[in-house]
Amino acid sequence: MADEKQKKNLTVFGQETEFNGVLEFTDSLVITGKFYGEIRAIGDLEIEKSAICDVEKIKANSIVISGTVTGDMEAPERVEMCSGSVVHGDVTTGRIRISENVDFEGQVSMIESVPDVDLFKVASEEYKKAIVLKSDEPK
Repeated sequence: MADEKQKKNLTVFGQETEFNGVLEFTDSLVITGKFYGEIRAIGDLEIEKSAICDVEKIKANSIVISGTVTGDMEAPERVEMCSGSVVHGDVTTGRIRISENVDFEGQVSMIESVPDVDLFKVASEEYKKAIVLKSDEPK
């Protein structure tokens, strides 16, 4: 697993970078500049203190925010809002951490972990049975 982590690429959008459009990536991205549009990723995203992101939606494995984000976010792994960050939008995630001194306006929806099943090898009914909704669990 250590070899796998070493192979991951890290891309940094510097403070002078301004990007407008749809961005897709698979490894790790750090934004320190301005971003407008939509992010669709399976990698990890970090939004630095100097960054301003105005998005339709951000979808990444994990999202760490120290800057400003306006728009909805989805991260199956986790979302972390660091002290001093500004977040206006709805968040859907498996885990969330909101530090003190965060300006957050929106709703949080927690997602359950997906069963360890290959979707392409399982019939849809079998997959539906494998999913247990939190509200259906005995209390």
